[in-house]
Amino acid sequence: MKAVICTKYGPPEVLQHKEVEKPIPKENEILIRIFTVVVATEDPLQRKGKPYFARVIIGFTKPKKSILGTEFAGEIEAVGKDVKLFKKGDQIFGSTGSNFGCYAEYVCIPEEGLLSIKPPNITNEEATPVCSALTAWNFLRTNADIQSGQKILINGASGSVGSAAVQIAKAFGAEVTGVCSTANLEMVKSLGADRGIDYTNEDFTKNGHVYDIIFDVAGKSTFSKCKNSLKQKGIYLNPVLKLSILLQMFWTGIFNSKKVIFSATGLRPLPERLANLKKIIKLFEDGKLKTIIGRSGSKPST
Repeated sequence: MKAVICTKYGPPEVLQHKEVEKPIPKENEILIRIFTVVVATEDPLQRKGKPYFARVIIGFTKPKKSILGTEFAGEIEAVGKDVKLFKKGDQIFGSTGSNFGCYAEYVCIPEEGLLSIKPPNITNEEATPVCSALTAWNFLRTNADIQSGQKILINGASGSVGSAAVQIAKAFGAEVTGVCSTANLEMVKSLGADRGIDYTNEDFTKNGHVYDIIFDVAGKSTFSKCKNSLKQKGIYLNPVLKLSILLQMFWTGIFNSKKVIFSATGLRPLPERLANLKKIIKLFEDGKLKTIIGRSGSKPST
């Protein structure tokens, strides 16, 4: 089969298009023919091996898994003899997580993985990034317990996680402010944001508005800059793992009414993620959530 191989960290040129052996499913695995795969913000970082402390998981000197890519949509081509949840021909989507392997024509995954049957009312392209919405759900619902009527600011509202966060927050009845570039303001508003802020013209930390939750999806700000924009018991959410975030979580957890929260969505128990994925799929089926695809094509991201 054809695959994009990454055997060392570096610029886009380290990616190589090669023929590799087609995987064979084990007794508890399914063989998936991949139709579409996500190339999100974190993919180029994984190719570069950044941030450096992430190499504890993905490989110190080179990627442990030479075929990158985690989120996909496709069709089951074969199943192992012990597989009960899926059958050949099922249209599915999901994520391989730290096992990667999706920059290829085929991938094998245990049936007890982050997988779901694709709803018939969404395309493969629309289904592929759905698992990104799990991050938004994890932070807003699981960690911050978002409630109707709360004021939420989402910094980086036009990306895959940010756009999902806008829609999930609106689905729970929050008043949403989305921060993004000039070019994406109208798109963010079309997703339901009550207000859009163009970060090139306005600093949301200095305009006097305060929020119950600030979800810094872009990781471009800091709790120190945002704390005056939080209400007395406000929550600052940041999905970008940094030592400073962990220290602030510890400090605010003990000494401050305003809290900092980081959570590794991919490390949460699989049953919990599958349960949340079902809730996200329900939002799709109800027309309350849709994926935003910035660009599609057949070449790897730079």
